[in-house]
Amino acid sequence: MGRKDRRANARSVRRSHSSATPLRAPQFDQIKDVFAQATAYYRKRDFASARSLCRAILQRNSQHVRSLVLLGDMAQQEGSNNQAIKFLNQALALDSQDTAAHDNLAIAHQALGRRGEAVRHFMRAIALGLPDPELLVKQSAQVAVPLKRCLDAWPRHVQLAELCGAQGVGAIANEALLLALMQSKPVFDIELERLFTTLRRDLLRVATAEGSNGLDSDELEFYCALAQQCFINEYVFALRDGEREQLQKICDRISDALATGGKISVLDLIVIASYLPLHGLPMASSLLDHPWPGALERLLTQQVREPLEEKSEINDIPALTAIDCATSLQVQEQYEENPYPRWIILPSVKPTTIADYLLETIGLSSAALPTATHDVLIAGCGTGFHSIETAQLFPKSHILAVDISGASLAYARRKTRAVGLSNIEYGQADILKLGSIDRRFDLIETVGVLHHLSDPELGWRILLSLLRPKGLMLVGLYSALARRSVTATQRFIAEHGYRPTVDDIRTCRQNLIVRGQVPPAKDFWSVSGCRDLMFNVMEHQFTIPQIKTFLDANRLAFLGFEQLPAGVLRQFQHQFPDATAQRDLAAWHDFEQAHPRSFINMYVMWVQKED
Repeated sequence: MGRKDRRANARSVRRSHSSATPLRAPQFDQIKDVFAQATAYYRKRDFASARSLCRAILQRNSQHVRSLVLLGDMAQQEGSNNQAIKFLNQALALDSQDTAAHDNLAIAHQALGRRGEAVRHFMRAIALGLPDPELLVKQSAQVAVPLKRCLDAWPRHVQLAELCGAQGVGAIANEALLLALMQSKPVFDIELERLFTTLRRDLLRVATAEGSNGLDSDELEFYCALAQQCFINEYVFALRDGEREQLQKICDRISDALATGGKISVLDLIVIASYLPLHGLPMASSLLDHPWPGALERLLTQQVREPLEEKSEINDIPALTAIDCATSLQVQEQYEENPYPRWIILPSVKPTTIADYLLETIGLSSAALPTATHDVLIAGCGTGFHSIETAQLFPKSHILAVDISGASLAYARRKTRAVGLSNIEYGQADILKLGSIDRRFDLIETVGVLHHLSDPELGWRILLSLLRPKGLMLVGLYSALARRSVTATQRFIAEHGYRPTVDDIRTCRQNLIVRGQVPPAKDFWSVSGCRDLMFNVMEHQFTIPQIKTFLDANRLAFLGFEQLPAGVLRQFQHQFPDATAQRDLAAWHDFEQAHPRSFINMYVMWVQKED
């Protein structure tokens, strides 16, 4: 689906003809204003005027990325896809992290029938924050029709012929954004989840039927992507009656073939991979000895090669402290079983300094800030997303990243090697015992971790003992006010006796969906996310006055909040226009009382040690 089609579906675009008044030559000391004028023409669909201004800007500044992206966008909408690709590649050569450039480039490649390139660039756009990819996918005509048929019939199971007609999934498979979405992250959409669940069940039906003809190339691409999505969300989709029994027959078939050296059906492998991880099969590693089509090779890398690599990592991870506290052992068990989060793509970030980063993220400019962060501790690094991002931000730093879960650390080490970083050291440790290590740090980051300790304030003080004078700390804590809906869900779980098992998490999710009580959190869309969000063995919640009391008692200066939902900071500044208010916790407390969802993620705050 082209950008023009997306826009037509998403909102009404006012079209008008260009004015007969000739354009005045732009004043190049104000390129920003000239580009704003070009954008205004673009929105009126006066592409000729917009193009003229963009070219004038590029004559003055050949590296103006926004002009190149806009030229590529217009060329793509007009059907000049090769010209669009030229402009957009120029833009990405200057800024490889431009979301709009990747998005438009993917659309152009898809229009030219280059699905692989389209998927690759859509995946980059999604990783960089493409807004609402699920909504964009659902607006595609190729997806909208079978999706409506599925939802109209729900909960009745609809077979593929009724959903998609004679084409089967071929039309859906040509929607490159859908393929990219399924391979990039858990899909955050109930309607798409129902479509995927229906298609997966029908594939199982076909695999167990007599005389199955296998899959053509389009079907192979789509169903492998579906299996990848199921692995990413850790098989959180609901199971219906009879699916387990049908699945067991196929598992037995593959196990027999692996044991005897018999032929293994591609269709059987994809079905199993859509319900269970392939690395769980007996002799799974022998699957890697066979030649497979490219889409299936990617699936085997995800579900066999990478898990085996992680398994081999665990014994090489150094233990920095003992782990013997009863609560710590329970938390460790949770994250050994469900490493969190299972992320796929990390967008590369531009190197910076800590001072520039704080200026950009929280608007803080201060001579009291350190000029560099040589030694950094990530306390509770999980599967490595945060530690890798920090290592890219501050490439001259040496980072010690610790976690209580060996499985999470193994995932982090594999991802770190894949990115090619060498400035991260990983170790297994309990934060409550980190005071025993003889090291000090300029920066300590502990986001989403302290509130899972048996004594969060003790853990925070232990980390402070490792922080150098004037050192910085990034801390993330749950807001009691923002998590009221999650607290209600936890009561529902306790009342129904759900356990933190995959089967119970699936059942609980479906009951919450039916009741219209889906928590407003991205963690709802995977097993490890649900367990972290709703089934955690230990959780503490905080208020801003509690945080202020701790900061005052421990001589910590509050510098500001980051990772706020869109629009929250703007609302705060409207209510508290004084620039110093952003560093005033009393003002933030008043604001949160009026806007209780402001910290739906967490309180993510920067603080500084005063001495």
